[in-house]
Amino acid sequence: MTGRIAAVQCTSVSDPEKNKRALSVLISEAASQNADLVLLPEMCLSMNSDYYQELAEDSATLDWLAAQAATHSLWLVAGAVPQPAPGDDARVRSASLVFNPEGELVKRYDKIHLFDVDVGDAQGSYRESDTFSSGSDIVNIETPVGNIGLTICFDLRFPEQYQALRDAGADIILVPAAFTHTTGEAHWEILLKARAIETQCYVLAANQCGWHDDKRRTWGHSMIIDPWGESLGMLHESPGVIVADVDLKVLEDLRKKMPLTRP
Repeated sequence: MTGRIAAVQCTSVSDPEKNKRALSVLISEAASQNADLVLLPEMCLSMNSDYYQELAEDSATLDWLAAQAATHSLWLVAGAVPQPAPGDDARVRSASLVFNPEGELVKRYDKIHLFDVDVGDAQGSYRESDTFSSGSDIVNIETPVGNIGLTICFDLRFPEQYQALRDAGADIILVPAAFTHTTGEAHWEILLKARAIETQCYVLAANQCGWHDDKRRTWGHSMIIDPWGESLGMLHESPGVIVADVDLKVLEDLRKKMPLTRP
C-alpha cells in the first residue's frame, strides 16, 4: 500500500482568521500535489493563549477544518488546536483532530506531555500546564495511507509513547509541533530520526517557523523521515509544504529483515 503525505509549515500569529487564510493557501498547495493526508502544525490557529478558550468553545473552528478536508477530499490532521477539557477544569486541552475526506471528525488525541520548561531564549520560560490539562490515552487510527499514530510536540522526547504506538500498529507517526528555535536547532532532527529508527515507522513532522512576536521564535525544518531514518525531504525556516510518498511494503520488508518487536 502506498500513499502521499504532506506537512504544512507556517508562522502562526495571534489572530485565528489571519492564520486560517494562510493555512488555506498551504492546504491547497498540498492538495495540488496530490497529498492523501495533510498535517498542520501545533497551535496552527493561534499562538496566543488569550484566544484558546474562545477557539475551544467555538464550533466554527471545527466547521472550518472539516470544510478544508471535504473541499480537497483528503485526510486533514489539525496538529493541535484548543479543545474543551473534561469535567470542571477551566483549562483547555491541546488536541490533534483527524478529519476524513468527507469532513467528518473521526479521531482526537489530547497531548500527554506538557511543555513546562525553561529555555535560554527570548521568552525564557514556558508553562503549558497553566493553560492546558494533559491527556492520558495513546491514540492510533487506521487510514488508507496506513495506521497513523498521533503525538504532539514535546511528546517527541518520550520514546515510550512512540513504542506504545508501534505496539498498537502504527505505520506512520505524526509530530505536529511548535518547537522553539533554541531546542529545535539542538535536538529536532536527531529526535525525529531516533523515533523513526527505533519504531521502524515513517515520521511526518510539521513545525511552526519564524518569529511569532517579539519573544517567540520557532525552528521550522518540518521533515518526513522513512523507517530507516533517512530524510525524504525537509523545509527550512519559511512557510511551505513538504510532500513525500510512503510505501508500506518497504516498511514491512524492513521489519521482517530487522525485527525489533519484543517477545
